Amino acid sequence: MRWPPNKAWTSSSSIQGYRHFEVTEYGGKGDERWVILAAVLDKDINFKLNWNELKTYAKWSIGWVQLPKEE
Repeated sequence: MRWPPNKAWTSSSSIQGYRHFEVTEYGGKGDERWVILAAVLDKDINFKLNWNELKTYAKWSIGWVQLPKEE
């Protein structure tokens, strides 16, 4: 997966009520790379994540995936 990271991401599960996130900052080198994600609808919800975890396809999808209406 390319670096720097894509800006838009969708979580496979809800995080504090949200599934769509944007990368607001990133940094580090090699295995120490990290990103800060913020919820698209509430920028106050943000967290730092190791780049290797973000590359886990079971947890994250690149871009904003359309969710079923009930989610």
